[in-house]
Amino acid sequence: MQNKWYSLFKAILGPPLLVWNRPRIHGADNIPDEGAAILVSNHQAVMDSFYLPLMVRRQLTFPAKKEYFTGTGISGRIQKFFFSSVGQIPVDRSSKDAGDTLQDAAESVLARGDLFGIYPEGTRSPDGRVYKGRTGMARIAMATGQPVILVGMIGSGKANPIGTTIPRPVKVEIKISKQIDPHAWAADNGYDPDSREVMRPFTDYCMRHLAELVGVDYVDVYASDVKKTLAETGAYPAGAEPKESSL
Repeated sequence: MQNKWYSLFKAILGPPLLVWNRPRIHGADNIPDEGAAILVSNHQAVMDSFYLPLMVRRQLTFPAKKEYFTGTGISGRIQKFFFSSVGQIPVDRSSKDAGDTLQDAAESVLARGDLFGIYPEGTRSPDGRVYKGRTGMARIAMATGQPVILVGMIGSGKANPIGTTIPRPVKVEIKISKQIDPHAWAADNGYDPDSREVMRPFTDYCMRHLAELVGVDYVDVYASDVKKTLAETGAYPAGAEPKESSL
């Protein structure tokens, strides 16, 4: 599926971004020309959701936080129009049934043979490293059996640092992994794909390989917890401190 607004926004925003950030994609042929797949990406910047769709021929559907659809005033209405027009799915992260809502939305996208994108970190990385992933991605993969494709965003965090709106002229690269069959992975590693036990190890496997794809350290702590501690104390929590070489 590709709606007219999605194509229009790509046509309007694409040329300036192609000149300004010179995005390049490697391994794009690992994304199928047709049929469903789950694109699992690290998350460095708001602009990740612009650069990746720009460089992928097929339309992507991402879950987006509910606040993007409930803003008021002119800017709020524009934001709501944009995210609604390009087919993004609102998810209330604070809701106790947020996981079920995400699951249902993802399954509906995949059932019609489309591409579903997700950021398992749940928030932007505070420092460019890849952080521990939420298991919602694994739940979707195991429930549907659809192939998982890892997406490594490189440079987007420097092009669009947290707190900035206008991108900086930094080159952005995107690396696409080969497809991972979630059910085959589960069987090869001694797990039942229908069990709860498979969710955490499969998520960790994907996040560690995402870190390798991007070429950064993996942090086995949730990024949201790190951000909270940084805001409260100005320091990283134990076990999440960056090495000097990764700063």
